[in-house]
Formats: sequence, C-alpha cells, structure tokens
Amino acid sequence: MPRGGKKGHKGRGKQFSNPEEIDRQMRLQREMEEKGGAEKESSSESEEESSSDEESESKKRSGVEGLIEIENPNRVSQKSKKVTEIDVAAPRELSRREREEIEKQKSKERYMKLHLEGKTEQARADLARLAIIKKQREEAAKKREELRKVEEAQAKR
Repeated sequence: MPRGGKKGHKGRGKQFSNPEEIDRQMRLQREMEEKGGAEKESSSESEEESSSDEESESKKRSGVEGLIEIENPNRVSQKSKKVTEIDVAAPRELSRREREEIEKQKSKERYMKLHLEGKTEQARADLARLAIIKKQREEAAKKREELRKVEEAQAKR
C-alpha cells in the first residue's frame, strides 16, 4: 500500500543539494574562517566568483539578518588536533557514571577493611557464628574420643 493510504502521498518530495553547491558552501566557509571576517583580494577567477557570491548573499539579507552572525553547528567542520597539541597531563573530567563507580569501589574497600578488623555488624555476627561452630566441633571431637576409649576398653576385656 502506498504512503498516505488509498488517496496517495500528499507531501512534497525530498530535495537534495547537489554536490557542487555543497562544495561551494564549504569553500566559502573555509575562506571566511581563514580571513577572520576581513575581505581579501583574490587572484583566481573562481575565488572572485565566490567572493562576489558572498557579497550578493550579504546584500540579499534584509533587516537584522545582516547584523547577526549565524553559525550552524552542524556545518562546522571538525578540526583535528595534532598529537603535539594534546595535553595528556591535564586532568580529565570524569563522567557521572565513572565517579559513581569509583565511589562504589572505595566504599566497598572501606567496608572490607572494617569487616576484616571485625568492626561491622556482619563481621560480629560471623565471628559469633564461627565461635559457636568451633565449640560444637570441639564437643563432637571429645565425644568421639570418649567413644573410642570406651570401645578400646571393651575390646581389651
């Protein structure tokens, strides 16, 4: 079934910019960045055409549009940094997740340290349980020893 149901699609077709237009806009943008806003005389005809296009575009703007410098963040080309420019020694901002993970690890280490020293509730409960088990095992060992002695005494008779 076509878009829009039985009656068909009523929207406009998509319009794409041609590559030449995109290249021309990118070239203009680079030139503007290099010039820093100041006009520069150009020797080649292609550059003269592009500068005349800039002038015609600035003349076409009416009212406040000519005064306001609008910059499309999607159109800005990403400038790659050189390896020599990157400062590795500079402290890096941690994300929220990274900070939380570090705090979690530190608190876990703190708890384990206190646990090993026997200062936490769980450690006290564990130690009490271990003491009870130790007592039970000692009593069971004594009973086994007594039974063995009784059996040896009966075997000698």
